Amino acid sequence: MASEYLKWKYRDVKPDGPPRELTKKEKLDNWFYYYKWWLVGGVVLAAILIGILWDVLGIGKVRPDYVFAYVGEDALPEDCVTALERELAALGRDANGDGHTVVELRQYPTGGGMSDPDTAVTYGYASGVTLMADLNEGESYFFLLENPEGFQAGYQILAGPDGELPLEGDDSVGDKAVLWTDCPALAGLDLGGYEEDTLGGGTVTGDCQELLSGLYLARRGFYYEKQAAEHTADGELWSILTEGAIFS
Repeated sequence: MASEYLKWKYRDVKPDGPPRELTKKEKLDNWFYYYKWWLVGGVVLAAILIGILWDVLGIGKVRPDYVFAYVGEDALPEDCVTALERELAALGRDANGDGHTVVELRQYPTGGGMSDPDTAVTYGYASGVTLMADLNEGESYFFLLENPEGFQAGYQILAGPDGELPLEGDDSVGDKAVLWTDCPALAGLDLGGYEEDTLGGGTVTGDCQELLSGLYLARRGFYYEKQAAEHTADGELWSILTEGAIFS
């Protein structure tokens, strides 16, 4: 059968002349010649959709077994964060069964240490929004806090010794948060030192244990038993971290 194409790549085949039958290769070549950009566009669109789906489903990602949230004025140095994640992971287990034991430390700096008040307010607002999203989703179980009293007064999320949330209006933290240096497991971590570039072009160095010594460790509570049951591994790590700790 003669080809019914109305557009022709081949010069010897014209719509107003006697058509000849194209070979299979010519038909394919002819189609690609006129529709290749539609094909490229379709491939790009498919790649984007697959990428979005891949990201939403978390395919190929190593999911954290434990999530810690740091809330303080200034962000912690990356050297300290990396060392802390490594050492804490060594105390935990592969809770999600993916073959890895991973701790993720999320930072929510308030910007209180910034010299520019306007920048500090903007920075603190953005950090507060992401922290609220974290709390609403119940992602972070452990908290490293500079100001546990202020945090509890603002969020009422820290758990008491029994793992349950306190009564409304109870902003006390004496039995809910333990100072880093009063927690043998934390004070004994081998975290090494850190080196951090400053905005002025200099370098700041220090000891990670010394830097973290003023923080408090706390954990979140849950309203429902089902939620608490989903954090069994977190509870186990909490027991390891607070063994021998002195709560005020």
